[in-house]
Amino acid sequence: MLPSHRAYLALAIPLIISTITTPLLGAVDTAVIGHLSHSAYLGGVAVGTLIFNTLYWLFGFLRVSTSAFTAQAAGAQNNDQGIAALMRPLAIALLIGAAFIVLQKPILLASLQLIHPAQDVAAQAAIYFDIRIWGAPLTLVNYVLLGWLMGLSRVKATLFLQISMNVINMVLAIVFTQIMHWNVTGVASATLIAEVLACVFGLVLVFRSSIWREWKRSGPMNWREWFGVSELKSVMATNLDLMIRTACLLTMFNLFTARSASFGTDQLAANAILLQIHYIIAYFFDGFANASSIMTGQARGARDRKMLQRVIHLSWFWTLVTSVVTGGLYLALKEPLISLFTDNATVISLTGPYNGWLVAFPLAAGLGLVFYGVFTGMLVTYPIRNSMMISLVCFLIALFWCVPHYGNHGLWLSFIVFALGRSLFLMIYLPRLHRI
Repeated sequence: MLPSHRAYLALAIPLIISTITTPLLGAVDTAVIGHLSHSAYLGGVAVGTLIFNTLYWLFGFLRVSTSAFTAQAAGAQNNDQGIAALMRPLAIALLIGAAFIVLQKPILLASLQLIHPAQDVAAQAAIYFDIRIWGAPLTLVNYVLLGWLMGLSRVKATLFLQISMNVINMVLAIVFTQIMHWNVTGVASATLIAEVLACVFGLVLVFRSSIWREWKRSGPMNWREWFGVSELKSVMATNLDLMIRTACLLTMFNLFTARSASFGTDQLAANAILLQIHYIIAYFFDGFANASSIMTGQARGARDRKMLQRVIHLSWFWTLVTSVVTGGLYLALKEPLISLFTDNATVISLTGPYNGWLVAFPLAAGLGLVFYGVFTGMLVTYPIRNSMMISLVCFLIALFWCVPHYGNHGLWLSFIVFALGRSLFLMIYLPRLHRI
């Protein structure tokens, strides 16, 4: 039976809910630390969070590719490949996490040198970093566990894993800072404990899954099959494409922030608020991208061309609906939404002239955000890499020409050029999926 709109939404909506807890977590952490006596605490957490977000975002491919490989194994009803789809990225995650711990001092020094915060802020950022770095292997392992459960369409399990981790983090952050007065140490410790517990919960969910129990009964571990040269080559090629994609995104956002700073502190703050709202909009599309990735992976694993065509049709439909709905909602709710981020009248007034760019964002970026999931589910990742690289070049050209002529409007125009580029240049490759 081909997937229906209802089945597609049954996957997408819980995934949207689970991802939307991420910005909520950041907001609570900021609010908790922001009520302490010294602004250096807030600055230190902000700098430390930026360092970890950059490190972990670069390796977000561990979740995405694991989900795709697992979905294809599930579609082919191949338990051995399903377990291999877990073990290979787990090994990679542990190696990268261990490298972060070994290289923690150089990473911190290089990051602080690059960001160059005030001395008191740097001291608090170092406290935050020195605690959270020990959770690096666990965070990356959590990416793999989450991706594996998503690939098996274990939607309730992924929802539980995401929400439980974030709720534990929020509660502990409040207890450690407001009751025990651990300040920055409390926020960092809360996150580390939440990461440990999330890893434990994730492993329990894996060990209780039917595919794991059936595989355990089938015989001894086949290490050679899991870590053969050809198998690892395929995994690393996919992950490298996705890592390049993320590096392009980080480059664009860092350049956007740097140019925002050139317009003054208030305009930087206004742009930062609009950018945070953009992230919330993007999280809605991410849920549909994950649903599309799971279904296209199953279609390829089962070699079901009709199912693939149906998922592509569903992706088109819900991209259009989400683009119109999110753009319209922002247009209607922009004032109360912006006021949630700040009560500074000057900053609020500076967001006003640029609201139109945020209304345009879902229309420009929607296809790129959702069909990213379609291509990753098929494990056809070179179009994602290529489209992002071309889009970054277009962004740089627009940045160079538009900002001197149009100021901050030129900066936002460059941002929309990048968003539109990642959609158009990716969709050029879509006909090739039908031939696979």
